[in-house]
Amino acid sequence: MTNTDAFDAPLALDPDAVLILVDVQKGFEDHAFWGPRDNPDAERNILALAEAWQATGRPLVTVQHGSARGPLQPGTPGYDLKPGVAELVPDLHVTKTVNSAFYGTPDLHAWLRERNARQVVIAGIMTNVCNETTARMAGNLGYDAVFPVDAMHTFDMAGPDGAVIPAAELSRATAAVLHTMRFAKVVTTEAVVAAAK
Repeated sequence: MTNTDAFDAPLALDPDAVLILVDVQKGFEDHAFWGPRDNPDAERNILALAEAWQATGRPLVTVQHGSARGPLQPGTPGYDLKPGVAELVPDLHVTKTVNSAFYGTPDLHAWLRERNARQVVIAGIMTNVCNETTARMAGNLGYDAVFPVDAMHTFDMAGPDGAVIPAAELSRATAAVLHTMRFAKVVTTEAVVAAAK
C-alpha cells in the first residue's frame, strides 16, 4: 500500500504510468442479461483516457474476459472489445477467466515489474467486480493505483435477501471502500487527463 499522504494530495501521474482498460467488451451491451447500468458516459471517458495515453506515449494494457457461458464467451460477438478500444494497439493484452487482471495471461504483475512500473490507472467494466478486484490487488501488491470512477460502469445487482441495489449505489460503495481503505486513489477522468499532460 502506498503512503497515506498520496491519497489526499492532488493527483500526479508518473511519466510511465500504465493505463489498464479492463473488459471493455461488447457482451456488456446485452442488457437483457445484465440489467440496468449506471454512468452512460463511461465509454466516452474510457476513450478520453486512451487518447491521453496515446498522446503522451504512456504504456497501455487491454484486458479481455472469457466466460464459460453468457455474453462474454470466447468465440461469440460479445467477447470482442468495443469499438474504440478494439482499434487500440496496446503494449500488453491480457486474457483472463477470473475477476482480477493480475490472474491472466500473460502475467500482468511480471510485466509491470519488468518495466519497473509503479503506478497503474484502472478503468473499464465492471466498477465493483473486475475493476475493484484489480484495484485491490494492485494496492496489495504495492502499486500506486488510480481509479477514475467515472470511466467505468456496473449493473444493478440483487443481494442475498433479493433486494436489488442500483448500479450507481454499488459504484459509490466501491469508491468509498477503495478510498477509505487506501487501496486506490479515486478520481475523475478529467483529473487524470489533466495530470497526463
